[in-house]
Amino acid sequence: MAGTTIKVLIRTAGKLASELGSKAIVVLQDVPEEYVEDIDLPVVIVGSSFDISGKIKRIPIPQNLDVENTLNLISAFLLEHELLRDEESFVYVSQHSIGIKAVKKGLMTVRGFFSSAQTVLQKVLEIAIELSVEGREGIKLGTLFVIGDVKNVLKHSHQLIPNPFKGHKINVLDKKSKEIIKEFALLDGAFVIGSTGRILSAGRYLDIDFKKLNLMLPPGLGSRHIAAAGISKLTKAVSVSLSESGTIRVFKNGVMILEYNPRIKY
Repeated sequence: MAGTTIKVLIRTAGKLASELGSKAIVVLQDVPEEYVEDIDLPVVIVGSSFDISGKIKRIPIPQNLDVENTLNLISAFLLEHELLRDEESFVYVSQHSIGIKAVKKGLMTVRGFFSSAQTVLQKVLEIAIELSVEGREGIKLGTLFVIGDVKNVLKHSHQLIPNPFKGHKINVLDKKSKEIIKEFALLDGAFVIGSTGRILSAGRYLDIDFKKLNLMLPPGLGSRHIAAAGISKLTKAVSVSLSESGTIRVFKNGVMILEYNPRIKY
């Protein structure tokens, strides 16, 4: 029954897109490709895999994101890969509903967010979301993850404590690593993670002169978020910060490209 429902919704979405002039279909459920083979428009399926080589594209987005932020990330993907232009719309299909969204250039259109096939950022977001909701040992905590451009990130940082990951090959893509990461999230400082997911360090202090960077950020952000923005501007890294209040922010090129608090019901 569920499969029949989503098939009908996808067919209806195709007709709706044709009538409204929308330029793409987005399916917010991991469905087989045969469900969308009759759609003439570009199709994006949200699931656990990454494949953008064909007409039907698959991208991984944490399933525990709210719909608004999921749609914002998809908008960024569509703009980044020139599948849609500013103000054009796409029709999206969830398990029981259909909606339409226009894409807008802005914070979410930073190039490089969906530039590679690995899902390191997705895994880090999933861990940050779980830490936001669950805390650690009953404690609500904040932490910071810096992903990619490791050489330059290490150049602009130093160890606060002995590096607990030195000599180990622990990768965020390994399911067994999640509890280890959560345990060390109690430490002050940042995690430094390579583009393939290997954790190079934890407890790392970011050496950044924020006054020289001219960061354009919303008022009221704490030092952790400012550090996250700064390292992403100084380097090609993407940073994910989690505050004690539960808010998760993602930064690239010194710009905030996602803000989400899973403790809040949107």
